[in-house]
Amino acid sequence: MAIKDTAEEWQVTATTTPFTGNKTSVRTDDVVMPDGAVVHRDYQVHPGSVAVLALDDEGKVIVLRQYRHPVRQKLWEIPAGLLDIPGENPLHAAQRELWEEAHVKAGNWRVLADVYPTPGGCDEAVRIFLARDVSEAEGARFEVSEEEADMEHARVEPAELVRGALAGELHNTCLVVGALALTAALNGDGLDALRPADAPWPARPFEA
Repeated sequence: MAIKDTAEEWQVTATTTPFTGNKTSVRTDDVVMPDGAVVHRDYQVHPGSVAVLALDDEGKVIVLRQYRHPVRQKLWEIPAGLLDIPGENPLHAAQRELWEEAHVKAGNWRVLADVYPTPGGCDEAVRIFLARDVSEAEGARFEVSEEEADMEHARVEPAELVRGALAGELHNTCLVVGALALTAALNGDGLDALRPADAPWPARPFEA
């Protein structure tokens, strides 16, 4: 058997949306199980996200520290954001987030990993990009507000991020997956063997 995720959709006999928020909603589906039983499944409907692991010329990763109210912690993360526009090209969204949160741009982009952070309770799909050839962005910085107004920035060796993840000191999904995937790529076929930035993404199809 090939160890590969495959598309499949079980029969849904009824669906409701008991909550609709600003960016996400909650859906309840009645799903037919293999034994014929029908069960309720509640899950968050999410537009999808992008994240950027940006490597500077010294091989350090650009990270930021931000307050996350649901978990009551300040987490170290990599730049990330929502796919605000349906069908938006994820690369364009990633370039925007890198500029807004770190005020840098990158000349070389690859896909590092595609993940479902919480597939048991949310349909969010995240594409994590690798950005290289990083330089300061031109013009004024993006004006931040709310949690982002308290954001801190740093540049960290990838090995330190891996150490922190394995030690239970770093918890953000995109940071942990990105750091581990980067290390695997560096120890494997190399960064240039990663998928191109415009690689297909069935979870969130987009226009070129």
